[in-house]
Amino acid sequence: MIRIEALRAFVIVAECGNIRDAAERLFRTQSAISMTLKQVEDRLGASLFETDRKHSLTDLGRYVFGVATVLLRDYDHGIDLIEGYALGRTGRLRIASVPSVAALLLPEVLRGFVADRPEAQIELVDTDSTDVRMHVTTGQADLGIASLHEAAVGLHFRPIFEDKLHLICRADADLVREPVPLDWSRLDQVPLILNESVRGLSSPDFKALAANARLTVRNVTSLLAMVQAGVGVTLLPGLATIALPVSLVALPLSDPECRRQVGILHREGRIQSPLAAAFQQHIATAIGPLAERFALVLLPQPD
Repeated sequence: MIRIEALRAFVIVAECGNIRDAAERLFRTQSAISMTLKQVEDRLGASLFETDRKHSLTDLGRYVFGVATVLLRDYDHGIDLIEGYALGRTGRLRIASVPSVAALLLPEVLRGFVADRPEAQIELVDTDSTDVRMHVTTGQADLGIASLHEAAVGLHFRPIFEDKLHLICRADADLVREPVPLDWSRLDQVPLILNESVRGLSSPDFKALAANARLTVRNVTSLLAMVQAGVGVTLLPGLATIALPVSLVALPLSDPECRRQVGILHREGRIQSPLAAAFQQHIATAIGPLAERFALVLLPQPD
């Protein structure tokens, strides 16, 4: 068998026209190059060069040079692809994220990430936390960005940030004229619309209100439309209140536990792709300025 590096030595010698210059390009001794060429010729049973001075190729040499040049080009390209994938520069990454993060944080995060990886393919799905967890659990997504309200079998959760939940109501509602922050007791007579953001709240006062709620809406657009129509009020994390319609307002709540924790989810027991691992490192670095801009509380990262 002729080794790929032996063919490379032959091609470089043929291009240089002498062993001395080829040895310098290959960072090898002239004697090592001469021995490699002899091994190739012995394997083929014929000479590749017309003379020992290596100025001109034989008919066999010209044929081997043509084939070897193509082979080395394809080999080097293949190695580049493999190394690029292993270093997290190429590949396909499927991300499922809650809408607020997908709309406000990921555009900034992904801009730099994809700019450094022009051959990587990124697929982003925005949906609520329950569906994010389902996408990751079933393998439809490589990574999820969402809240984890309770232990989920088969999922690993790495926290990123926290933000406070706010009460969302119409701008002309009576609640707007009350002192803030609001206590749960002020919502006793107000219809509450539940959504995925409130699933992790454990306050007894909130649970009493939630027990009487008759409407649950998972899509944020539909949820805000319900509030605009006067169906009731709802709760949303601060990040989701950045671009509220002018007819709605976000009011702070007094309950210190009224907050959500957002992190990255991936399946336990599986080695992540290099691209997925690179994305996690990137978001950990990129989130700092965004947290300051959107008043998010960064959470300690595990070693």
